[in-house]
Amino acid sequence: MADEQDKMDLGADAEATSVDGYKFQPIKGYPMFSWRGKRAFTSTQFYPAQLKEVYGSEVDGWRNKIFWGDNEKVLSHLLKNFRGKVQTIYIDPPFDSKIDYSKPIKLRGKQATTDGSAFEEKQYTDIWNNDEYLQFMFERLILLRELLAEDGSIFLHCDWHKSHHLRCIMDEVFGQKNFVNEIIWAYHGPGSPGMRQFNRKHDNIFWYSKTQGSWKFNADAVRTAHDGKTSENFKQGLKGSGFIEGNYELASGKIPEDWWVMAIAGRYPNDGVKRTGYPTEKPLPLLERILTATTDKDDIVLDCFMGSGVTALSAQRLDRRFITADINSTAVSDAVKRLNLANKNSTGSAIEDVKRPGFEVLTVNNYDIFRNPIEAKSLLADALEIQKIETSSIYDGEKDGRMVKIMPVNRIATKADLSELIAGFDYTAFDRRLNANPNQPVEKILLICMGHEPDLKAQLEIEAKPYKIDVEVVDILRDKSQLEFKRDSEARLAIKDGHLEIERFYPMNLMQKLSLQKEQVTDWREMVESIMVDWNYDGAILQPVELDVPDKNELVNGRYKVPEDAGTVRVKITDLLSESWEGSIDG
Repeated sequence: MADEQDKMDLGADAEATSVDGYKFQPIKGYPMFSWRGKRAFTSTQFYPAQLKEVYGSEVDGWRNKIFWGDNEKVLSHLLKNFRGKVQTIYIDPPFDSKIDYSKPIKLRGKQATTDGSAFEEKQYTDIWNNDEYLQFMFERLILLRELLAEDGSIFLHCDWHKSHHLRCIMDEVFGQKNFVNEIIWAYHGPGSPGMRQFNRKHDNIFWYSKTQGSWKFNADAVRTAHDGKTSENFKQGLKGSGFIEGNYELASGKIPEDWWVMAIAGRYPNDGVKRTGYPTEKPLPLLERILTATTDKDDIVLDCFMGSGVTALSAQRLDRRFITADINSTAVSDAVKRLNLANKNSTGSAIEDVKRPGFEVLTVNNYDIFRNPIEAKSLLADALEIQKIETSSIYDGEKDGRMVKIMPVNRIATKADLSELIAGFDYTAFDRRLNANPNQPVEKILLICMGHEPDLKAQLEIEAKPYKIDVEVVDILRDKSQLEFKRDSEARLAIKDGHLEIERFYPMNLMQKLSLQKEQVTDWREMVESIMVDWNYDGAILQPVELDVPDKNELVNGRYKVPEDAGTVRVKITDLLSESWEGSIDG
């Protein structure tokens, strides 16, 4: 739980003017970018992290880091030790594309469906209220600026949906004079039937520096070959251009333009890197060019919208240190899997490479009930029998005459989390109800929280004044014993003839979904993504040595030789939904 007293100052200008709660320093001749509910973000609380898993060794006191949690809380956590230490930040945040992104789920092995997926599982929603989206990005960019080194760079990846808004926010947060490049990543692909505009086949990447005129750029490391015409023109002297003077020599290659075509067909190049199937995965060469250009060996790279872990993999391959984070457990599972595959020897055991640090998985607050925010809201709505409302931008549903707001899941709800709700109130409707019934509340609200500050209800009622509202709070941490969100997985372990055997595995939620699709499972291993074994579990932190992470059409082994020095054996089995079961047995 966050410490109320341990707050991080974000370096706000104390002399800035305040308008509607937002502090700014007006500059003559420059417009201000504003939105409804724009609010100051000048300090944040420190949130502790819990170490859950460790893979590989420390090198020079460093182990790379993957965080599972709300990235605003993760960034707040990082401020304590990493302020001003991150060399390059790359983020691929939500685009506000108005799409729910899903991942195909297929059974593994020979029985796996080959002509389509058994079903698709929602990973996250990219449907936002405009003002909520802008505030979301504004706050995170402020935190990222504080983590960036003085000669550091940030790259923000977006597309046509919000590029114009995000450019304005980055001008405000990082300074217009710190803009370096707008990079266009172009790719190919067919258009949609019935198109009435040119085919949209590029993304935008905004590059800003932390300090004006000061950023790292390794030009020689990213040069590409000159074409024949350029070389020939150089030899001829480019008459009248003044291009060649004295002993000037043509460089070994050119610095790439600010438009990059990095695909053979579709969005992904034929680079030999296996895709995870994560909905918004980006190609590895894209990240490798960015990191090669702006970082050196052992520099720290940060990506707080990790997705499938492409930034982490790129940093690992280039011997950069990385810190990544995501709120989605599938993203964490995919990243852990691909990093372990990159570091796995032929026997399936983790490589102990003294030259390359391992990585650790940490959580911020209580990330152990829901896999992602979409699942959380759906499960909570079902468990609490909430009638969903699709048309409201601030409420998630209605129950017993109350408007329901599901607060951020898997962390405590704070007074700051009420801002979106307060900004979105329909005050015109409040006036109408007040005039009709002066002694009655203008709104009845039910807040669903996973832990909350004790004065949350009172604070919302105070903020709504002069209007009277009736607030009720349901805390699922306190009440979850009375709620059934989902059935836990089950497994049976045994030690036989010096081997650990997984005798049975029942991923209950996955099995239920498969049954609805009428998928027949003949072998429990068809439902397993990976098995990881710690032969000497210390009772707190999982440190797997046996890593059974097969290719998508192969099955896990399920039987492993027990080392002679084994103690308490801890097994983690992850199913196709990225839900994990853990259990122990004496070796």
